[in-house]
This record gives sequence, structure tokens and C-alpha cells, in this order.
Amino acid sequence: MIKTNFQELLEAGVHFGHLKRKWNPNMAPYIFMEKNGIHILDLNKTLVKLDEAANALMQVAKSGKKILFVATKKQAKEIVAESAKKMNMPYITERWSGGMLTNFPTIRKAVKKMSLIDKMKTDGTFENISKRERLQITRQRGKLETVLGSISEMTKLPAALFVVDVSKENIAVAEAKRLHIPVFGIVDTNSDPSIDFPIPANDDASKSIQIIIDYISSAITDGLNERKANREMEAKSKEKKTFNEETGKPVKRARRTKARKDDTGTEVKKTENTENTENN
Repeated sequence: MIKTNFQELLEAGVHFGHLKRKWNPNMAPYIFMEKNGIHILDLNKTLVKLDEAANALMQVAKSGKKILFVATKKQAKEIVAESAKKMNMPYITERWSGGMLTNFPTIRKAVKKMSLIDKMKTDGTFENISKRERLQITRQRGKLETVLGSISEMTKLPAALFVVDVSKENIAVAEAKRLHIPVFGIVDTNSDPSIDFPIPANDDASKSIQIIIDYISSAITDGLNERKANREMEAKSKEKKTFNEETGKPVKRARRTKARKDDTGTEVKKTENTENTENN
């Protein structure tokens, strides 16, 4: 996992908050001082919270579950989309449609509609309809693609939600809380840190967002790699049980007899399959 330090966070401007008059009192524990009417975040606490969030997300990735990234603000769109694609995680960067989590079955219907339109293009249905209808269907497909984007392959609710701006993505956060989905997010001095894993940091500067996302992405990638390594070890272990490395032959099963008594009290021999581990 890529580690960061106090100096790197300082150079990226992670410590800059909002104007004092715009602050959220719940952020008081994470504020270091006020300078020229602007709150300054305590980077030592940011490092601690960042480590906590990264370790938790690593465990989620290690379990093979999905993490949904949400960042609809201009500064974070490309950063989040690029990182999520590399990790093969779902993301929303255009607009959060109400009910994406709480009304997930309806969202799945919209995804199936996208698939149906794609099928129409390949099975020749498009050739049998008018040009106007084709244009309307294509536009509808484009709108669905913009809204749903990468969540089209998400067949069930995510195990965690990561948001860049808790205040801006308040609807997404509210839905996740309602469904008891852990929420990870960057919280500035004007945000409410009452989420599962708040990361106090500047959520407006692209450099600040980049360094936080890079750290989180590194932790998730490590979790995915560890899961892959564990699965490979399990596969090799199963292979050893059914294959004798010394002889280069599959392990055969021998038959052994087991004595039992019938209703009359006479012993009857019963054969059972057992694994023979001796070399053939």
C-alpha cells in the first residue's frame, strides 16, 4: 500500500478548509486553527482517519465485495472515474438519481432495458424499424448510459460507499445510511462528519482529492491482490488432494470393508470408497 505523510498532505493543500462562517460545528474536533477567516484542518488527525478508512476498505475488497464510488463535482469526476476503472469498481460521476440504492430493483430494470436495446442492435431488430424510432431508442440508450454508467454490471447492493463531498452527495449518503451500508467519505469543514469513516480533508482542490483517492485505491488494490493470491493457494491445495506429485498420477480411491450387523445380529461386510494416498 502506498503510504503518505504529513508533508505530502501539506503540499497538496489537504489542510485548507472553508470560511469560518460556513463551518459545521461537528467538525470542531478535526480543526487545528483559524487563519485569515479560514479554518485549517489538523493533518495528524487526517492521517489517522485516512489509515482507518484505507484498512477497512482493504478488508472489503479482500472479501470480494464491491465498493461504489460517488463523485459528481467537477474537480473529482475524472480522478475517481480513472481510479475506479483500474480497480473494476462501480462509480457514479454524472448525477446521483434518487433511489439508486433504496430502489435498486427499479435500477436493475433500467439496466435490463439497456441490455435489450443492445440486443436489438445485434439481432437485426433495428433494421425493421423506422429511422426515427432508431434515433429515439439510441438517445434513450445514451441517457441511461449517462445516468447508470458503470453500475450496469452491479447485480446487487454495494458493500460500501465512498463519496468525495459528503455535503454534495447527501442523498447518496442518506440512502446508504438507511440501508446500513458503511459510508466512507472526504469531509471538509462545512460538512457533517457523522458517517462511518470520515476523512477530514479539503474536498475542493483536485490535488487534495487526488492524494486521498490514490491512497484509498492503493489499499483496495492490495486487498484485491491478496484475495487473488488466497484463491490461487486454495486451488493449488485442492489440486494436491486429488493429484500425487511424486508419481505424477491422480489419486485413486480404494474400497475397504466395514463390518455391520443386520437385523438378525449377523455381521455383514459393507464396502466404502476411501482415498488411497499410497503411490501406485
